[in-house]
Amino acid sequence: MIAEAWGNRELLKDARYADAVRAVIEEVDKGRLRVAAPAASAVATTATGTSTAHAQGAASVWTVHEWVKQAILLYFGIQPMQTWEMAPFEFYDKMLLKKNYKELGVRAVPHAVARYGAFLARNVVLMPCYVNIGAYVDEGTMVDTWATVGSCAQIGKGVHLSGGVGIGGVLEPLQASPVIIEDGAFLGSRSIVVEGVIVEKEAVLGANVVLTQSTKIIDVSGPEPIEYKGRVPSRSVVIPGSYAKKFPAGQYSVSCALIIGRRKPSTDLKTSLNDALRDFNVAV
Repeated sequence: MIAEAWGNRELLKDARYADAVRAVIEEVDKGRLRVAAPAASAVATTATGTSTAHAQGAASVWTVHEWVKQAILLYFGIQPMQTWEMAPFEFYDKMLLKKNYKELGVRAVPHAVARYGAFLARNVVLMPCYVNIGAYVDEGTMVDTWATVGSCAQIGKGVHLSGGVGIGGVLEPLQASPVIIEDGAFLGSRSIVVEGVIVEKEAVLGANVVLTQSTKIIDVSGPEPIEYKGRVPSRSVVIPGSYAKKFPAGQYSVSCALIIGRRKPSTDLKTSLNDALRDFNVAV
């Protein structure tokens, strides 16, 4: 029904289709349905029945449910505008906000804002921040002050999004894949991750790292550079960098991200960013 309504918006005038859209948003809000989900298993079975683990360093595999994104966009179309007043403030919008934080087991510090249609698991901490519709924030994650979790972004367990982190959304403009931050990742202050980039498990981003699909992510920890785009490998420690690029007007420095090493086994998942960078004698 969502696919039909996406192809013909007139169908939303039929209550059955509008109710189908609302049902999808309710499922997303409760975490029973996700815009994107990890592959069912990290173990592949061969034709002979032998299980083979993915090669070390292989990219994480996620499945994006395009029709769920479509349902979210259709929801904007059927929701009426309304005014909220909380003197001296006034708001005029279509989207309801999350409620019942106590029952959800979520700590929400004023002025944390999460829209209805975003899932927040137990023990999530929201400092004054913003979580948009379609986002999924898993257990024990901290969304720190003025951090933004964009529409449909997928945030794993035990993630720390430091102050001012920007996680991009996929609805405006419409993009194919949401940003994915996997379990245990640590994103430093004012880092930005957009355009469906995947930050894999337990990776550490230094302050002001900016990642887009076109950003060069260069592993400089070995004898030869290794270049990635669109994903940060698991347990990588990443800092801002630059490389020289020639233009018609001359040679200039272009921003990139540098993988300077891997998180040490001695660096537990609750360490500070400074501790992770100190292992490599780097400060950012």
